[in-house]
Amino acid sequence: MFNTLYLPELRELLAQNNSAEMKEFSVALHPARAAEFMEGLTPAETWMVLQHADLARRVEVFSYIEQDKQIEIVRTQDRREIAKVFAEMPADDRVDLLNEIDDKIVSEILPLVPAEERRDILRLRAYPEGTTGALMTTEFAKLRESLTVAEAFAELGCQAEQLETIYYLYITDDHQDDRLRGLVSARQLVSAIGKPNTRLSELMERDLVVVNVWADQEEMAETVAKFDLLAIPVIDDDQRMLGIITHDDVIDVMREEATEDAHRIAGVNPLKESYLDTHLLRLTWKRGLWVTVLFFAALLTAFLLDHYEQYRQWWPWLVLFIPLVISSGGNSGNQSATLVITALSIGDIHLRDWLRVVWRELAIGLLMGSFLSFIGFIAAFLLIKDNAVVSAAVLALTLLLVVVCGTILGASLPLLFKRIGLDPALMSNPFVAGIIDILGIVIYMSVACTLLPPQGS
Repeated sequence: MFNTLYLPELRELLAQNNSAEMKEFSVALHPARAAEFMEGLTPAETWMVLQHADLARRVEVFSYIEQDKQIEIVRTQDRREIAKVFAEMPADDRVDLLNEIDDKIVSEILPLVPAEERRDILRLRAYPEGTTGALMTTEFAKLRESLTVAEAFAELGCQAEQLETIYYLYITDDHQDDRLRGLVSARQLVSAIGKPNTRLSELMERDLVVVNVWADQEEMAETVAKFDLLAIPVIDDDQRMLGIITHDDVIDVMREEATEDAHRIAGVNPLKESYLDTHLLRLTWKRGLWVTVLFFAALLTAFLLDHYEQYRQWWPWLVLFIPLVISSGGNSGNQSATLVITALSIGDIHLRDWLRVVWRELAIGLLMGSFLSFIGFIAAFLLIKDNAVVSAAVLALTLLLVVVCGTILGASLPLLFKRIGLDPALMSNPFVAGIIDILGIVIYMSVACTLLPPQGS
């Protein structure tokens, strides 16, 4: 019946306190589907439904509930029951949620969590947001290198219920310092079942891809994507293994980074909440801050045009092509900036490739600029009556120079920001366009002053 269950029926079960049906609802559906059906319920109603499931199932469904509702449930419901959920949640998930909750509430919940889980929470919360340590889970398969295959199966059977994944089995030394020595995949271990006395030290791979606990999360995600890993071990400076990052967390990181880059490319400060959940005043501030900066950049264009007023009086037709000049430069610069920012974010190019990038953009700028110059020359020749050839040449040369400058600046500025340690996406399309608008006016008027005779000469 639950494949067709809708919100009114679920609320009716709550009103009737139909424990049997609500328990069946919690276990009959996939946890994600159960959470989806409860989207319209209040946090209190959602928690009432979850109370009819056993603890393991409650944790599973709870993990799929939207974070805002999770936070409200944690904030308002019985602390002891909430502590039970936190004790069973994956280590990285519960830390992510606790980081979004008021410290006062966290201080009330933590003493109710079992000591081992509490120590794990405090250890993971000590790592700054955005580092690999803040994302890792400490629930991973760890086996000593001296174990035989048969002993490894027995040990793995004891650990399995507590683990987030057993795709990779991490091999540590036989001492107590947990130094990472190698890795055996679950597939390798199963394949060796016919050789029960073989030691893990003979099976393990020693050339491992690892990430430091203090590394930036974006660097970690790039490493996982590059080597196509299901999980990556996290180590400290002494090669001690502290945890793992699983592929689902990497997907979240990449989505978060892509969203931030998209916001910055549009000239918007990244949003911490979803678009609809962000308060209007906060959203206005995040957008208005950069719009205001760009507004003053545009004012410089107006001041520049005023500076060249005498030339505009001599050759009034120059005004006709100002939008064409600045849009051509801005569009070519935006294309270059977007391509370079994207290539940097996915690891297609690196800082060492800067010269190749600049040369490519120079060549592209010359090709595009020449084509647009040809079209611009014809258009200007047909529209301008006096001194048509020279006037058309002014527009053609301007378009060539502006497009070349646009492509080079659009490619170079994100690389420069990356070089000085800033996010390349900060050099977003609006900023590139604003810079090239100003540069375009200077180029346009300079070419006109060079090629066109002053009035009366």
